[in-house]
Amino acid sequence: MLFHSQVFILGFLPLVLAAYYLAARHAQAREWVLLLASLVFYAWWDVRFLPLLLGQCTLTWLASECHRRTGYRGWLWAGVILNMLSLAFFKYTAFLISTVAALAGLELATPHILLPIGISFFTFQLACYLVDLARGDAHHHPWRRISLFVSLFPHLVAGPIVRHSEIMPQLDASPLRDGVAERFAKGVAFFVVGCAKKVFLADPLGSSADQMFAAAQAGVPSLGDAWHGALAFSLQLFLDFSAYTEMAIGLGLMLGVRFPDNFNAPYRATDLRDFWRRWHMTLSRLIRDYLYIPLGGSRQGWGGYVTATLITMGLCGLWHGAGWTFVAWGLMHGVGLIVCRAWQSSMPPMPSGLAWIVTMLFVIVGWVLFRAPDFTTAAQMLTAMVGLGDGFALTQAIKPELAIATAVAVLGPTTKAAVEGGWLQPAAYQGIALGAILAATVLAVGQGHPQTFIYFQF
Repeated sequence: MLFHSQVFILGFLPLVLAAYYLAARHAQAREWVLLLASLVFYAWWDVRFLPLLLGQCTLTWLASECHRRTGYRGWLWAGVILNMLSLAFFKYTAFLISTVAALAGLELATPHILLPIGISFFTFQLACYLVDLARGDAHHHPWRRISLFVSLFPHLVAGPIVRHSEIMPQLDASPLRDGVAERFAKGVAFFVVGCAKKVFLADPLGSSADQMFAAAQAGVPSLGDAWHGALAFSLQLFLDFSAYTEMAIGLGLMLGVRFPDNFNAPYRATDLRDFWRRWHMTLSRLIRDYLYIPLGGSRQGWGGYVTATLITMGLCGLWHGAGWTFVAWGLMHGVGLIVCRAWQSSMPPMPSGLAWIVTMLFVIVGWVLFRAPDFTTAAQMLTAMVGLGDGFALTQAIKPELAIATAVAVLGPTTKAAVEGGWLQPAAYQGIALGAILAATVLAVGQGHPQTFIYFQF
């Protein structure tokens, strides 16, 4: 069930909100309402994977409960390992078999294993909860609370990646506490803006990017087509994923829960380190706290910093997808972060305009590698982008959405600034405008099948 689909907006969401607020004065009742609604939401995609979600939640609770009763931390680490093995089986089995076969020169049948939607997100959240318990940074919770924290439908399938400490206290607070009307109104605004970005900007850009990358699979495209495809995908990826996050934040606010921000105008960054502070912020914090810092980070000199950065970013790439192009993309960013830090520690700063251009060129080139299905396609796209392709002409007209998306991504304002920074006021004309935008979105989606969010495949 997609957030911007008619069945969600006109059916599922109103029913859930009504049931939730009817039970709002009773903590356990409202938690059960949310948990059951979240399980229905997940089962809507493919009911076959519901036992997996429930199984990993139950496994995590059992590990926590065994630790609570015995004090033995090994139960927690066993839970972490089993959760990660589940992710490895579903996401990386085929990749590992094909890699071993290629290295050994063998022909091995690659199994076709369906990837459960959201498994990368909910597995990491469960594993991190157990790690925090082992560190003494978390409390034990009943099965219901652990399952709800992980499966809460606004963030279940594509983030933002939340931690127990960010969500559990908010679940204790009554959704009817002071400010309920303001939270709900801001939630609606976040949701509507996210819907509009997804349907009217990200999806049209996605069709352009798909055509250009498909052409690059067949041969080296022209300079114009290559840059058209690279820019279209770069903007599609940002607008699509940030739209999902904004819709998730909006749904959370309607329920009285504020999820952490996930984007802060990343395409305005003037260096790569700043880009990663602005892009997929919840993932950046997660890999920093649970991987980079435990590996030593920058505390062990340059050698330790380089090693920790390359391992962290390589695994970050692998988390995004089971393919060597993703690993290469992650390592590329790892090298970029190392060079960026070395420059900043020993060289005078670049002029801000030049620094922004260099950063964006690096990011866009990286997105080509990220999007391409294989290294050959990526090489043919990049060959064309440096002017060595099949001429310079554009074979597809540039859609106006490209210019609008560029303005939204680079000039802003961000949706958070617009909704929570004082732009949104309790004025009738703003309510009418938001209602009209939502109606237009629902009607547009009704003209065909709504397109899934791009991060669902990662």
